[in-house]
Amino acid sequence: MHPNVPRPVPGPPSIPGPGPQQTDPRAGIEEAVAGLDDLDTLPPAEHVDRFEAVHTELTVALSSIDRV
Repeated sequence: MHPNVPRPVPGPPSIPGPGPQQTDPRAGIEEAVAGLDDLDTLPPAEHVDRFEAVHTELTVALSSIDRV
């Protein structure tokens, strides 16, 4: 890995408040998958970190799908 190259770091999952969900989970899924768009520009050693970040984002987005 290159220590000086910034890596995407997922934030904490959002906790929906009371009432109906305000965002469409499909937008979160599309945003998460977009994290793979520039994967071919990263060194292979950094792919695992990117996949883990995308997996986390997908898990959050998909866990809210039943509230649609």
